[in-house]
Amino acid sequence: MNLVQSLLGACERHPELEAFPGIAYGELLPLVRRLAGGLEVEPGERVALVLDNRLETALLYWAAQWAGAVIVPLSWRLSAEELDYCLADCGARRVLRDGDPLPEGPEHPGALDRDEREISLLLYTSGTTGRPKGVPRSHRADRAGGWSQALQHGYRRADRTLGVMPLYHTMGIHSLVAMHLVGGCFVPQARWDPAEALRLIEAERLTSLYLAPTLFHDLVSHPDLARRDVSSVRALGYAGAAMTSALVRRCADAFRPEVFVNHYGSTEIYTFSIGHDQRAKPGCAGRPAVNSRLRLQPGGEICVHLSSDEAFAGYWNRPDADAEAIREGWYHTGDTGHLDGDGDLWIDGRADDMIVSGGENVHPLEVEDVLARHPGVREVAVIGAPDDRWGQRVVAVVVGDATAEELDAHCLASPLARFKRPREYRHVEALPRSASGKILRRVLREESA
Repeated sequence: MNLVQSLLGACERHPELEAFPGIAYGELLPLVRRLAGGLEVEPGERVALVLDNRLETALLYWAAQWAGAVIVPLSWRLSAEELDYCLADCGARRVLRDGDPLPEGPEHPGALDRDEREISLLLYTSGTTGRPKGVPRSHRADRAGGWSQALQHGYRRADRTLGVMPLYHTMGIHSLVAMHLVGGCFVPQARWDPAEALRLIEAERLTSLYLAPTLFHDLVSHPDLARRDVSSVRALGYAGAAMTSALVRRCADAFRPEVFVNHYGSTEIYTFSIGHDQRAKPGCAGRPAVNSRLRLQPGGEICVHLSSDEAFAGYWNRPDADAEAIREGWYHTGDTGHLDGDGDLWIDGRADDMIVSGGENVHPLEVEDVLARHPGVREVAVIGAPDDRWGQRVVAVVVGDATAEELDAHCLASPLARFKRPREYRHVEALPRSASGKILRRVLREESA
């Protein structure tokens, strides 16, 4: 079943339930049809969105599906250089940005015969060289991901979730797609603000939260938590990085959830594994998900079999990336891990040194390239250091006389996206190196632990 048929079925099945605040499923379809007609695109053409998580963004996602187009949500936080690259790479037919009116037109009949194996979504993820890679997602894979989310996060009919995780991320798409499958309500929050999130939890009687650990940290640390009624929340899920045990305890105390899971996955294959009981094992990635088979390579790299219903079929116009990541039917995640005595998976780190900060991927080489252009920097290495709020914070270890203030100003003036710039600078006399001259990032990370 494609997502067009899936949405039609949801609207027919529970027309009285809310799809979005103030919009019932019975009212959603005419609106989606008009937006799809206003897009004026043919099946398979790409529609790019450079928008935050407002209601209109979610509606345009469904409108593009209804028209049989491929939706390409892009981060509004990208630099102009990064954004231009992604738009050119995907060959967008339409680009909708902040301030553009919703493109309403005559009602579109719907691409009901669209093959479920066709692309419905194109997400961009950081590559090992920092160059974004397009990840095509089929109707079938995204619908399977939604069912996986609903099942493994304990969603029920008419559940209500906070829609603040970006729709250019798998977490945002998971939340949106899962809701229509269970007759749930997706409550958009355009940009993250913990006080507003707590207000929405109370006002909208939200039942589930699926957030990055950073956002949970903000919620349980906010002074408004004590005066807000959050008792409606019964399911917590997080992804992007492992929670610390201290943060797990604070979340469990604040929300007292029935379900509390760690969702380990990626853009390429939405769900690898689920850590079902975070209170018992904080940060544990758990067991393979319902659609997944995992194995550990010698050296500990985690691989996922591409037979998963949630799996992609290869990168967008990147045979080089396919050759690197896909071998003999297995997707090589670039993560390393180990199994404990119970057979549960724990993530040790990134084989390629990728930093995951606040749920965003930051590649050290990209940041190092910018910093190395400053005349006061002789050498630099960028690492991720443990951080209760961000999961990892970006740290630059610098050999040179440039001050932290000068380097931060240099990053702000560069094409580097703001969220990728270092949060901390450390000055050293020399960087640790191996006998072959390679920088020993492991040593730097150990010093930061």
